[in-house]
Amino acid sequence: MLKKSNILVTGGTGSFGHSFVKMTLEKYNPKRIVIFSRDEMKQWEMAKLFKDDSRVRFFIGDVRDKERLYRALDGIDYVVHAAATKIVPTAEYNPFECIKTNINGAMNLIDACLDQKVKKVIALSTDKASSPANLYGATKLASDKLFVASNSYSGSESTRFGVVRYGNVMGSRGSVIPFFIQQKETGVLPITDERMTRFMITLEQGVELVWKAFDNMVGGEIYVKKIPSMKVVDLAKAVSIDVKYEFVGIRPGEKLHEEMISAEDSVYTYEYEDYYKILPAIHRWSEDPLRINGGRKVPKDFKYTSENNIEWMTINTLQHWIDENRNKIGTM
Repeated sequence: MLKKSNILVTGGTGSFGHSFVKMTLEKYNPKRIVIFSRDEMKQWEMAKLFKDDSRVRFFIGDVRDKERLYRALDGIDYVVHAAATKIVPTAEYNPFECIKTNINGAMNLIDACLDQKVKKVIALSTDKASSPANLYGATKLASDKLFVASNSYSGSESTRFGVVRYGNVMGSRGSVIPFFIQQKETGVLPITDERMTRFMITLEQGVELVWKAFDNMVGGEIYVKKIPSMKVVDLAKAVSIDVKYEFVGIRPGEKLHEEMISAEDSVYTYEYEDYYKILPAIHRWSEDPLRINGGRKVPKDFKYTSENNIEWMTINTLQHWIDENRNKIGTM
């Protein structure tokens, strides 16, 4: 599907964008991948990594600017929407700005993709969008709803929208692993709560889930990757056992345990080999055989949380991953 196509990635200079561009160029050989983002310095740094590849293009712009999106989407076949204000405390203290990017920006992108006849759009979501306890999660839930409902406006032969949802991306910029690695030099690792758990996913798994969604989607589905959980205390131990652990309390907007599928969503959720799929509740699309596509209905009141997960990452497994990826951690 993506072979010889034109792809645009909003927020493409982030951790996901770097991995998506590299992996997609190797696997699908698209005609071009356009990086749409607002930070010229990050674009400059990324351009140096792909300086010899004419398939990679850069476009300065902001999802808050609808006219700029229309220009960037000219001739584009597929869109990955990764642009977001996503740091939880930042969103709590700057709610208006978070809403402008995560909700208004999503609306702008949807309108522009519909009018420019883009074939398919995948929006990146987060475990914080399920039963949100913070503003970031609430805006991403609203964004998810917008992308799902937008399939109602696109007609039978036009743009299709889908969503992928996953948890903590291991080693990405601003995430807990590079923070702990940097912080261990002080001899103290701050841990919010000894009970806290998080979902763990690699960037490669995140990219592969987007590919799966592009290939599989009919429109309006939310794809949830099956991934392991880990206790934050164990994560700290994987980084270093020769430091002091200081319990500092939960930050504004944080949850003890993350959730990717709520009991309310389970009514519309189907299970597959390595992922779940939440089908749209509107228009009885949750009963559509094409969208179900061989899935098995999850049990009544099913919840997929980092606390009740059946798959757990061990300290040794994470230590091995850190050793193999040490040069990339925090730079991806």
